[in-house]
Amino acid sequence: MPALAYLSASTPLRMASAGAAAAIPILAVQRLDDVAIGGFLVGASLAPSIVVAPLAGVALDRARHPRALIAGAGLVTAAMFVVAAFLGPLPAGVVALALAVSGAATPFYFGGLSSFVTQAIADESRAYSADALSYNIGSVAGPAVAAVAVGAGSAQAAMFALAATALVGSVAMGGLRLAPHSDAGAERPRVWRQIGTGLAYLAGHRPIAVVTASGTLSQLGGGALPIAALAISAQRSGTPVHAAWFITAFAVGALAGTLLATAVPASRIPPEWRMGVGFAATGLVLLAATPDAGLAAALGLIGVAGVFTAHSTAPMLLLRTQQSPARLRSQVFTVGSALRTTAAAAGAAIAGLLASASVELQLGAIAVVWVLSGVLMLAYPRRAAPVADS
Repeated sequence: MPALAYLSASTPLRMASAGAAAAIPILAVQRLDDVAIGGFLVGASLAPSIVVAPLAGVALDRARHPRALIAGAGLVTAAMFVVAAFLGPLPAGVVALALAVSGAATPFYFGGLSSFVTQAIADESRAYSADALSYNIGSVAGPAVAAVAVGAGSAQAAMFALAATALVGSVAMGGLRLAPHSDAGAERPRVWRQIGTGLAYLAGHRPIAVVTASGTLSQLGGGALPIAALAISAQRSGTPVHAAWFITAFAVGALAGTLLATAVPASRIPPEWRMGVGFAATGLVLLAATPDAGLAAALGLIGVAGVFTAHSTAPMLLLRTQQSPARLRSQVFTVGSALRTTAAAAGAAIAGLLASASVELQLGAIAVVWVLSGVLMLAYPRRAAPVADS
């Protein structure tokens, strides 16, 4: 089954990346007894993606064998996670460099791999539902693998397990057939000129600009929610230890929504409407969770909010494909994905600065961000035709 082959390759790679974000801070505490270094190392693993994304996109758009590049990126990730596991014997600076290298590889198997999904799964709606499922399984299962490994052994064991997970994904890439985006005889502009062309297209082609802006803005809320969960847990249950419940409820809701969207794709509804309504509905449900109606009510509503995010991710990926020419498609995907990652990090930082504010203010602000990201889709041009592969 094409979908199974795609999921067997994409999901382990994305699991490894998501799990590392959970394991690295614990590794720093266990080895160095230093939370600040843990935060520094997580930042080192995330920061390179926004810088490398345009280059990764150009490399994939020009590649004769994109499968090899993506599999290679997974192997680099696995190797660098093994290096990072030896934090303590190795200086923090060396580990930070290794994690930065792994972070530079992530655009290849995040947005880059997504740009080829319709080659693995012919039906566009099912293809991007499956891709969204891959992201959501990764976001839930990656930290779960890290947590189990930490509980059974140590954070070092977790890093080894995540390295093995990335290795599995790289090997599974051999089961996919990915054709080049560009023709063998096509003229190849200079790399920097192609990057400039891609960035200009992202900013100047209105449908892509709107989709990118909306998707990026929504991740400000996505990044802030785990931090706000600490305050919600403390106020609603008297202790911050239940914060993980809220994060899990949101992730499980997103996973359930993705499974539903995969099984019953709403292809008759224009993707721009599905994306906008999904983001706005996420915000409205979170707004309903703002009043203190108890722990159970908050958990339930946050889980429902997660369901609606899933109905936005797949159409967002579909619109990226429909509104980008093949020669720039990987660049559109890698930069769009990197912008979302950066926005999530910014959202977490802003939420940290507002940690002393009331739960109602924090959750209300996050809800408004999601609603605004949905409203932003009203700027999407009506009857925008798919872009020809030029």
